[in-house]
Amino acid sequence: MDSLATLDYPAVGYGLRYQYGLFRQVIVDGFQHEQPDYWLNFGNLWDIERIHITYPVKFYGTVTDEFLNGEKCKVWVPGEMVEAVAYDNPIPGYGTRNTINLRLWAAKPSDQHDMESFNTGDYVDAVVNRQRAESISSILYPDDRSYQGKELRLKQQYFFVSASVQDIFRRFKDTHKKFDEFPEKVALQLNDTHPSLAIAEVMRVLLDEEHLSWHRAWDIICKIFSFTTHTVSPEGLEKIPVDLLGNLLPRHLQIIYDINFNFVEELKKMIGLDYDRLTRMSIVEEGAVKNIRMANLSVICSHTVNGVSRLHSELLRTKLFKRRWIVVSNPSLCALISKWLGTEAWIRDIDLLIGLRDYATNAELHQEWKMVKKVNKIRLAEYIEVMSGLKVSLDAMFDVQTKRIHEYKRQLLNILGIIHRYDCIKNMDKNDRKKVVPRVCIIGGKAAPGYEIAKKVIKLCHAVAEKINNDNDIGDLLKLVFIPDYNVSVAEMVIPGADLSQHLSTAGHEASGTGSMKFLMNGCLLLATADGSTIEMVEEIGQDNVFLFGAKAHEVVALRKKGPTLKVPLQFSRVVRMIRDGHFGFEDYFKSLCDKIEGTSDYFLLGADFMSYLEAQAAADKAFVDEERWTKMSILGAAGSGRFSSDRTIQEYAENTWDIQPCRCPF
Repeated sequence: MDSLATLDYPAVGYGLRYQYGLFRQVIVDGFQHEQPDYWLNFGNLWDIERIHITYPVKFYGTVTDEFLNGEKCKVWVPGEMVEAVAYDNPIPGYGTRNTINLRLWAAKPSDQHDMESFNTGDYVDAVVNRQRAESISSILYPDDRSYQGKELRLKQQYFFVSASVQDIFRRFKDTHKKFDEFPEKVALQLNDTHPSLAIAEVMRVLLDEEHLSWHRAWDIICKIFSFTTHTVSPEGLEKIPVDLLGNLLPRHLQIIYDINFNFVEELKKMIGLDYDRLTRMSIVEEGAVKNIRMANLSVICSHTVNGVSRLHSELLRTKLFKRRWIVVSNPSLCALISKWLGTEAWIRDIDLLIGLRDYATNAELHQEWKMVKKVNKIRLAEYIEVMSGLKVSLDAMFDVQTKRIHEYKRQLLNILGIIHRYDCIKNMDKNDRKKVVPRVCIIGGKAAPGYEIAKKVIKLCHAVAEKINNDNDIGDLLKLVFIPDYNVSVAEMVIPGADLSQHLSTAGHEASGTGSMKFLMNGCLLLATADGSTIEMVEEIGQDNVFLFGAKAHEVVALRKKGPTLKVPLQFSRVVRMIRDGHFGFEDYFKSLCDKIEGTSDYFLLGADFMSYLEAQAAADKAFVDEERWTKMSILGAAGSGRFSSDRTIQEYAENTWDIQPCRCPF
């Protein structure tokens, strides 16, 4: 939205006005506990309530056939209705008077239902209905392990979609009468599968409310939607149980079935009766639990699809723009870049950053660059001391991995590497210890409430930290810190102060990964697998400026096929054995964690990549002690980060996908 406003594009964003965030992470004795994260405790000074802009949103009920002008049409008779109330958040552009709008929806009970309950004296029912309605926009990502949780998530998705689609149709009909013009005036970007119900909702409105023919409605659908996916992992490819969808949104299930029938019939004309392919490509997944594949629906109904393997599709999802991650979070670096480029124009035209390459070996810039990094490390070190009571050395390499805790992101590989480093230092004599590069290892991230393995990784991190940080024999050579409740505000301290950032996902699992770009543009070097956006970063800044390791995506498949014949290094077996033997305590608790990474259970190939990982760490150590080389690599990384700006991405989408032109504010 920031980039759209800055580049003067006409756009409207939609979302939900949540009362609570995901959760506030609290660590007690090394264990993660979840507490409510109150977002609206003190209101929101930036949003404007539009009490006159409300739309009814329907749920449940039945679908009946009725005749209109002699033609049979479908009528959805809802069993429940709530109201969507609009809250507007103005988004001003940088260096322009253009301001666009982010409209967020809050759920309220239907006034009609409320009044009926009060008038009949059923006050308890009125209160229950209010709570039931408001729960829809209450919490971000409710736990969906139960049926009720799954239903609430689906309610959230449809509530968001229905209110937004009604608003879009209202805007269009205010100035246009013919729906033939709809594709010329409206472009709808599906960012991942969460809003994909918009396809069925737009189709429903065109068929049931505007009474267009199926052919005309389908033609419009295929011209207005574009789809970006952000994951290739199985859990990211959303599926909705047919029973759940049919109960909550009966008309939409009918429409999806009709879309799928027509698609499969067309597919048969192209590939014949290849039932394996037909089954894989169908929107409907057969099985013990019949599901609707939302990714398949999105692909089939969109004119442009991207995001599985290239970087730019992911950039729309995150707040990756230099105005947030350099100008705001790292003002010292911002001022330094402006000084050496001789202009602040790079803040708007990020391609100008490449001019830093001309000064990559300049001794004066090197000194100033190192000073900026030191100032940011002081700020981060002070935060660590306040947060944990641990004092860390500013001469150490600040080695950071901050991501959602997940097996494929391999925080466990990082921890195993730290254990190996600790074990090596313990077995060194005094002379060898003098050669060790001091490290402050920083890990942060949340585990999903129901993700037990991820929670055990967090506990292991704390157990290892407890051992290392209290070992006087180690001193400042190695420290381990876990940052609780990692969020954007904390990231604005961590990212500018980091020397090295680790991105360890098993190759082929990360659709993009934008965290690495934020670190890169702040002069932080990367230690990473050849996965997601790292591939394109290497192309831009050169392989010599990134510490790469691990199997490539095509090699991962072959390694997994080896199964029990795949040999792991002795170093890996040793550190796992240290955990199993209770070196860090809690041996029974960590048993299942160790079981996950040994033998045929090591799906994410921690053992196979371990030696390569240690070699990359050694290369980083060697580069860090060569200050001139390290600083040059840091400058070149920041200089090459312009390619990954959201401004560039938005411009490409506007030209190639949405077909919209800039529209500057005339005042």
